[in-house]
Amino acid sequence: MNPMRQLGHLSRRFFGSLSRREPSAADVSWACSQLLAGEVALWQQMPLQDRRHSIVVARRFAAPVTDATRAEIAGALLHDVGKTQSGLGTFGRVVATLIGPRTTRFRRYHDHEVLGIAMLRAAGSDAETLALLEGSGRAVHALRRADAI
Repeated sequence: MNPMRQLGHLSRRFFGSLSRREPSAADVSWACSQLLAGEVALWQQMPLQDRRHSIVVARRFAAPVTDATRAEIAGALLHDVGKTQSGLGTFGRVVATLIGPRTTRFRRYHDHEVLGIAMLRAAGSDAETLALLEGSGRAVHALRRADAI
């Protein structure tokens, strides 16, 4: 991603993360209908702003991938689940983004994709969900586009 586009993406994420608005009941119901029981438990552990973001990304992902499977949509919903392992709030995440993986918690934040895959594997996620998040699924480019807006 080019630096200006990344700055715009990060700015939108930051200001969106300041909102305490809950996702709508319909959005939560839709998200949970796409997840296996173990995945729902992980999704519910995500901070409010991450759950809200995951719904936006999953809907953006599913729009152009009209034949997206439940497992692929689950991957879109859970693409950031590993961030819970860092224990960082909004401002800690900003600092970690700016200075890099200099502490254990910042390293966990930067390694969230690998940590998330391990969490999902332990939760019993489908191979298709894991493949998407490992970067080898058929719709990996659609997920990256959906997350970069």
